[in-house]
Amino acid sequence: MRTGIVAKKIGITSLYNEDGSRSPATILFVDNCEVTDIRTLEKNNYLAIQVGIENKNSNKVKKPQKNSLAKIKSSPKKYLKEFKVSKENILNIGTKIEVSHFEKGQFIDVTSISKGKGFAGSMKRHNFSGGRASHGVSVSHRAHGSTGNSQDPGRVFKGKKMAGHMGSKQVTIQNLKVLDVDVKNNILLIKGSVPGSNNSIVSIKDSIKKKKLKKS
Repeated sequence: MRTGIVAKKIGITSLYNEDGSRSPATILFVDNCEVTDIRTLEKNNYLAIQVGIENKNSNKVKKPQKNSLAKIKSSPKKYLKEFKVSKENILNIGTKIEVSHFEKGQFIDVTSISKGKGFAGSMKRHNFSGGRASHGVSVSHRAHGSTGNSQDPGRVFKGKKMAGHMGSKQVTIQNLKVLDVDVKNNILLIKGSVPGSNNSIVSIKDSIKKKKLKKS
């Protein structure tokens, strides 16, 4: 199990393959990704690597964090993320992780906070089909139907699919393909969509279901 990296979503574009077909692609920018701390079994009871990106003004860092960063001779990072790793894949503090950590054709899992869409009804939020449009239905075409119960248990179960706040939650998209790796500009091109709006922070790690693109 290797460490992942943290990147910033820039936007979307298109790539044209050798056969002329077009593939939608998401642009991810890796800004000074660096190992900032290590979690050990002796001290933390688990193995993990803390990774940070985007250098932060030292004047905006609290004193305890500033002292810990001074010990490891690392500049403050704006965004931090932990990745669980196996013992043989532990990296030293201060190690820079480039986009070449991944390779073209590899499958990855991407995690980010999805776009917030405010209050939404049950049809939009949970893909309900809605009520019938005839046979006496008058004002309940987009209603979600009954939510209550009988006398026993006499309450609405937790997790009931109803209208409410939509989006703005952590989402992981699995098995996304790396279309290209631009080492010069620290950019990853990922096939398809990635959760979150532009300039949002995403974490990238090796796919847990697919290891590598099978060669045909």
